[in-house]
Amino acid sequence: MHILFAGGGTAGHINPALAIAGYIKDKEPDTKISYIGTATNLEARLVPAAGYDFYTIDVVGFKRKLSLKGIVHNGVAVKKAVTASLKARKLLKEIKPDIVVGTGGYVSGPVLREAAKLGIKTAIHEQNAFPGITTKALANNVDRVMLAMPEAEKHMKLSGKPYAVGNPVRKELTEISKEKAREMLGLDGRPLILSFGGSLGARPINEAVVGLIKHHNGSGKYYHIHATGKSGYESTKKSIEEKCGKLANEITIREYIDNMNVCMAAADLVICRAGAITLSELCICGKASILIPSPYVAENHQFHNAMTLKKKNAAQVLEEKDLSEVSLIETVEKLLADKNTVEKMGKNALKHSIPDSNERIYLILKDLYSQK
Repeated sequence: MHILFAGGGTAGHINPALAIAGYIKDKEPDTKISYIGTATNLEARLVPAAGYDFYTIDVVGFKRKLSLKGIVHNGVAVKKAVTASLKARKLLKEIKPDIVVGTGGYVSGPVLREAAKLGIKTAIHEQNAFPGITTKALANNVDRVMLAMPEAEKHMKLSGKPYAVGNPVRKELTEISKEKAREMLGLDGRPLILSFGGSLGARPINEAVVGLIKHHNGSGKYYHIHATGKSGYESTKKSIEEKCGKLANEITIREYIDNMNVCMAAADLVICRAGAITLSELCICGKASILIPSPYVAENHQFHNAMTLKKKNAAQVLEEKDLSEVSLIETVEKLLADKNTVEKMGKNALKHSIPDSNERIYLILKDLYSQK
């Protein structure tokens, strides 16, 4: 079996493809994996590092704001879309995959469309509750539509019933108990708050968390691990020094959390963005959370993601426009004042998880392969 993946731009599109590919290779080592992405985005580094054949097309997304700059950009995007389709068709004829799987991002558009025209079996995997433009455009033309969140179906025109498969998550997140993780971190019975805004960081989250840390620094009530992200480490560290002085031993500030499996397992409450993979990780770990959706992403999809958990009483949602030191402190204090509330939210999150996501996707692709 030869599977070609197409997707990129952000880790949210790339990591699911790599997780699926890795699972399939574990199940069937003789499976060949190839990948089409762009030469300038994150996939150009991550895919070759994973050991898979990597091919590129030159394509860019369209701007929605009709400014002069946007109009010029869209003119270039139209030209690149045409040449990308031609390049994708040529690559597909050379690579000869049995199945093409799109995981989102504008790069997947021309590859999936040309594969369908060539009669190659096709599938797409949508990670978010509100599907992206490319996924919505392709949904009625592919053989299988796989959804991480069933809420996405109402936003798509489909020729058949989609498959609920969840999002693939790192298996190490499920391999450690809360008790073991807390022992590894040297924690006692006090609650642990885990907060982060992503690998690059999120300035509004960092600023609000500084206020939260100042509020409970020295109180001895909680443990707190906060990751600032690469771009916010120095400024956040300086702000904490100015506003908080010496930090209590219970509080740890890092640029990046490299043992996320341990910290996530040990946490009682998580404060973070609402990216699709992050939410799937929260669910599979059974964690209560305060979600602060990024308002800067396409289709405001993080807000829709966050609301899926809020509606199931698995998370509190604090929009960035309402985020402040005061609002974050109030939300945290209210939740941690009642241990039963946090535990119930965590259990509700766990009920929302799909722990066998990789297996579900694998079986769907195997079925497609059998229909060649």
